[in-house]
Parts: sequence; C-alpha cells; structure tokens
Amino acid sequence: MNTRKKVPVGERTFCVLLLIFSITVLYQAYMIAGFSSVSSPGAFPLGISVVLLLSSIRVLFELRGKDTHGEGWLASAKRFSHEHFPRHIVVFTLLAVAYLAAIQWASFYASTFVFLMLSIVYLRRGKVLSALFASSLSVLAIYLLFTLAFSVYLP
Repeated sequence: MNTRKKVPVGERTFCVLLLIFSITVLYQAYMIAGFSSVSSPGAFPLGISVVLLLSSIRVLFELRGKDTHGEGWLASAKRFSHEHFPRHIVVFTLLAVAYLAAIQWASFYASTFVFLMLSIVYLRRGKVLSALFASSLSVLAIYLLFTLAFSVYLP
C-alpha cells in the first residue's frame, strides 16, 4: 500500500526560489547594520530572513524523497504555468504594470482612465460602452473626491 503523496508541480522549484530569496534577504538585512545589537535597524529583517531560510530548508528536506508526476521539465513547466498563471491573471498583471509605468509620463487621470477602460473591456469581454461609462464615472469620482474633498491636486 503506497500512502505517499506526489509533490505538486512546481513545489520544489518554488522552495528553491524561496531559499534563494531568503539568502538574498539575509544578506541585505546584514548589510543594514550587521550583527551589532538586538535593537539595531537590521535586527528585525535579519530575524525574519533567518526564519524564512530555516523554513525553506525544512520544506526542501521534507520534499526530498517524495514522488513527482514523472513528467519531463518542459511538460512540468507548461502544467505549472497553466495551473498557477491563468491567462486572465497574466493579462491583468501586465495591464497593471503598464498602468504604473504610464503614470510617470502621462497624467494620473488619463492613465487611470485608460487602465480602467482596458481592464473592464478585457474582463467583461468587449462591452465597450459600459466600460466607457464606468471608467468615466470612476475618474470623475476620483477627481471630485481628491480636488474638492481633500484639496489634493493629482498630477
């Protein structure tokens, strides 16, 4: 009777990336103030990164002898991306990154309008008129709220 569970696709890779991340955070935390004292500025990040490092080593130790799905690397990568990165999440993330980049060179209101418009059109599968109405109403509400209520002028 085999009671061992198979390791989900990408779990080992995630643990290795977590280990690399924890070592990087540990190094950065050490660069803040070293091991000077418990109340130094780098003490908290240093403690958190040590806990993260030990946790990721423990998880890798647990996964060491478990079975995988017996797939090749390419098939595992495709399955992992299909399971963990659905298309609508990837598209919306790219829209959000483009929005953050557009704020720098376009005005806040114009980039917010375009971001909302494209997001609503994509997520509602092409309903342009409702997206135009919702985006316009949202940007108008943001403008009125910040300009009139808070007296903050956004660029």
